[in-house]
Amino acid sequence: MKRAIFKNFIIIISLALLLSGSIFSTLISNILLGKTRENMIDLLQIIDQSLDYSEDIKSQIDNLLAINQRNKSRITVMDIMGNVVADSDISDYNNIDNHLNREEIQEALKAGIGYAKRKSNTLGIPMLYVSYLSRQGNYILRISMPYSGLINYMVYLLPAILLSLGISLIVSIILGNRFSRSITKPLYEISEELLKINEDNSNLSFRNYEYYELNLIANTTKQMADAIRESMKKIEFEKMVRQEFFANVSHELKTPITSIRGYIELLENGMATDEKMKKEFMARIKKESQNMANLINDILMISRLETKEAEVIISEVRICPIVNDLIASLKPLASENNISIDINCKPIILKANEGQIKELFNNLIVNAIKYNKPGGKVNITVSKEGNDAIFIVEDTGVGIPEESKARVFERFYRVDKGRSKKIGGTGLGLSIVKHIVNYYNGSIKLESELGRGSKFTIRIPLN
Repeated sequence: MKRAIFKNFIIIISLALLLSGSIFSTLISNILLGKTRENMIDLLQIIDQSLDYSEDIKSQIDNLLAINQRNKSRITVMDIMGNVVADSDISDYNNIDNHLNREEIQEALKAGIGYAKRKSNTLGIPMLYVSYLSRQGNYILRISMPYSGLINYMVYLLPAILLSLGISLIVSIILGNRFSRSITKPLYEISEELLKINEDNSNLSFRNYEYYELNLIANTTKQMADAIRESMKKIEFEKMVRQEFFANVSHELKTPITSIRGYIELLENGMATDEKMKKEFMARIKKESQNMANLINDILMISRLETKEAEVIISEVRICPIVNDLIASLKPLASENNISIDINCKPIILKANEGQIKELFNNLIVNAIKYNKPGGKVNITVSKEGNDAIFIVEDTGVGIPEESKARVFERFYRVDKGRSKKIGGTGLGLSIVKHIVNYYNGSIKLESELGRGSKFTIRIPLN
């Protein structure tokens, strides 16, 4: 890349020098042509003022040109009909063609001054012709001289041109090399930093580069690297959660299965000596099997919510009747724990699945009752804010420690495992709540203080 940038830079500079040289040459050539014309006109005017057209014109012209031996000009005097009456280079005018149709003569007759540049038939070299209509009589004066434009001055200009080109190329090479390095060096630094992505606990750092685009590449690279690192951490975290999930599922299922097997073995071995003991064993078997069924149902519900593959019937659900029915069914549990429940429910209709909304409120209210203090309260608020339905379930219970707030929505996560086992449940309640909220593109917010209670705020779009 460095070689390509350097090569293109030199090509561009060379073309720029060639173009500027061409423009410069054309400009100088035009200036030289203009100055030469002005000098020739001045000379013709002087000659016109000096000639006495009633005397021998030829001898007068020869005398004037003899003053400057270096002057290679040719003076021709014609009448207005184009007939040559005197010429500085020729004595016999009889064989000279009429000059009336010459370009410079026609211009002089029209405008007083005429110009032409052409190759001389006599000398075979480029000549510059300037004609001037005399102010003293009916005559036309013409001066001609060899003119090759800038070529005549190349002997003087060529060394200076070559020197300037050489210096320009040397400076261009130095600047081109520096410019290419200023681009490629940061790219090498960025690539070296990218190799650190594979290293653990390594943060990419880039210096502030000269060009905005390189800083943009560096910043974008850093953002992408951070995103990759976060994705890797997330994948590792999800892997850990998945491993914990399978371990917890195995443990949660193993416990009731072991218990059921133990009671069955006791029954088979005749350890139940009377009907009362048999009924007690059968009741425990039934309870454990129900716990196992509840656990499997909860796992299946989370799986369906995650994949969104299950067919869900969406209808207009009235929230207040659902909440009131749940509170009525949970009164025995609330009375058992000496918990009072207050409800402030505004009429809201939500497009959702009624069963999922019941499950959401049931898990939140049951947790608020079970993890409360004796004589505590549960406050339930249902309201509307903008285009969102707001559900708030707040308790005065034991609260959740700060380090556990981020994990309470994980499957099987329990803040106080000993207390949770005694209270019962599958450990999937809040995980189900979160998945239901996500299913409806909502959000859930937890506020809790240890020993003072917890507050769950849910927002779900009405449509």
